[in-house]
Amino acid sequence: MAAAAAAAARINFFLNPINPLNSKATTHLRTRLHFQPSRRRPRATSFCTLASATPVHDEAAASDPFVLTTPLYYVNAPPHMGSAYTTIAADAIARFQRLLGKKVIFITGTDEHGEKIATAAADSASTPAQHCDIISQSYISLWKNLDIAYDKFIRTTDPKHEAIVKEFYSRVLANGDIYRADYEGLYCVNCEEYKDEKELLDNNCCPTHLKPCVARKEDNYFFALSKYQKSLEETLAKNSNFVQPSFRLNEVQSWIRSGLRDFSISRALVEWGIPVPNDSKQTIYVWFDALLGYISALSEDTEQPDLERAVSSGWPASLHLIGKDILRFHAVYWPAMLMSAGLGLPKMVFGHGFLTKDGMKMGKSLGNTIEPNDLVHKFGSDAVRYFFLREVEFGNDGDYSEDRFINIVNAHLANSIGNLLNRTLGLLKKNCQSTLVVDSSIAAEGITFKDTVEKLVEKAQVQYGNLALSSACEAVLQISNAGNLYMDERAPWSLFKQGGAASEAAAKDLVIILEALRIIAVALSPVTPSLSWRIYGQLGYSREQFDAATWSDTKWGGLKSGQVMAQPKPIFARIENPTEEQNAVEAPKKTVKKDKLPPQAKRVVEA
Repeated sequence: MAAAAAAAARINFFLNPINPLNSKATTHLRTRLHFQPSRRRPRATSFCTLASATPVHDEAAASDPFVLTTPLYYVNAPPHMGSAYTTIAADAIARFQRLLGKKVIFITGTDEHGEKIATAAADSASTPAQHCDIISQSYISLWKNLDIAYDKFIRTTDPKHEAIVKEFYSRVLANGDIYRADYEGLYCVNCEEYKDEKELLDNNCCPTHLKPCVARKEDNYFFALSKYQKSLEETLAKNSNFVQPSFRLNEVQSWIRSGLRDFSISRALVEWGIPVPNDSKQTIYVWFDALLGYISALSEDTEQPDLERAVSSGWPASLHLIGKDILRFHAVYWPAMLMSAGLGLPKMVFGHGFLTKDGMKMGKSLGNTIEPNDLVHKFGSDAVRYFFLREVEFGNDGDYSEDRFINIVNAHLANSIGNLLNRTLGLLKKNCQSTLVVDSSIAAEGITFKDTVEKLVEKAQVQYGNLALSSACEAVLQISNAGNLYMDERAPWSLFKQGGAASEAAAKDLVIILEALRIIAVALSPVTPSLSWRIYGQLGYSREQFDAATWSDTKWGGLKSGQVMAQPKPIFARIENPTEEQNAVEAPKKTVKKDKLPPQAKRVVEA
């Protein structure tokens, strides 16, 4: 009950934007100043007052779209597994929300401006625009291979995006929150960010990229972030769900308490970017530019780009999914920018952890990177999606090893779910001409297995709603585990041999197990959409019926008497493990007697 209440509270929070009131801020004159990055510029300030977020219970609120976003991925290089992980998670959440009947707007895209992009293009002997086209297309191709069903793909080189950015910039300028100053400090090209000396490693190395920062002096435009310190503190105090998981919230609060400094939002030395509206000699800072992609993506291509029109199409976002390395930009800079422009804040920023390989940090220099395209081509999209969502607790760091990947996927998808379906359909074909003899609701009367399935479905729904994707997968897997146990205890193959009433009971047992598998197909579809469709197809349903399924279809009673099942065939091929094969070659062969077979092997033989 506590978990359900927590999930309901979170869903309510998703539906209620935080609307900061416009404040009459002290105007910041465009002056030339010289200061070091570690010293705050004193100024008189006034603060926005935040309106309290209160639950809204009306039809309009219920019809609000569920808008979720991935980061706009930087196109200095092709997509990596970290980018794929965020997007897989976002897609699973989007699919679950669609099952609930919500109108979903799932936004992803590419961030295509900045110094790194220009450098990467030069290194490949292409123009920045050509380079962006190639890398952006590689993201689109990977998302297709991973069964990512996004609704909007925004590129920051899109003309409609540039128009929205310029309008937003002008609004912040009119609010007195942009001023001009000289800046001198240590700059990390890879982060596209000036760094405080206190956060750097030896030799002024960036702690993220482990490369020395370079000294720079520029005439830039600045955003008055420090003016919004109190407003941000109040936002986090009133809305503990604004940053999740909770330990990320603690990080953000610590950053804010240490004192916020204004940051540069233009670059005089970077040509590849959107020109500053009031100064064509400078381009807008890549982060000030890219964050607006979450709003510009809401603009329709057929419309004249307009900030208010875009906002009215779905803003504020229900959920920003990001890696923990860009938390500061999304949980500090972005909310302050929105407050300045008088726009609502996103309802939640969720920062997930990093991926490692075999317990080690990944890097090209170590030769241990995970290429997502290679994984998909080798194992298939369902295996990749399932492993990373099931085995990595969402929010924490997670590790990948090929042996573990193969073992988990084989045990869960090929054996527990796939083998249960295959042997049940095989028995149905052999004994009932692949036809159900009774409604599943009637077959399960008085059967405790049905109660078990219903409780696990409810648990999965709560866990999906809490973004506990691993726990949701586990709840669904427990349904198949319970189904295998029910099959072994009932032994319908033996009952069929007895004939009469025993045979009738066996036929009912098959209906009960197939109904559980139908429910599994729906409940696991946010994670393994292709596998779920293959299950549904073998249960005699059309593609249209599968696509029209909702979460209400996890209710027991879908299969009806007279339904004809498809011919049984494996829905998930077992993956061969090279390590196991090598061990088998080296180990002496042993004769295994039938009565000594392990339980899983005995199921195959007996079925």
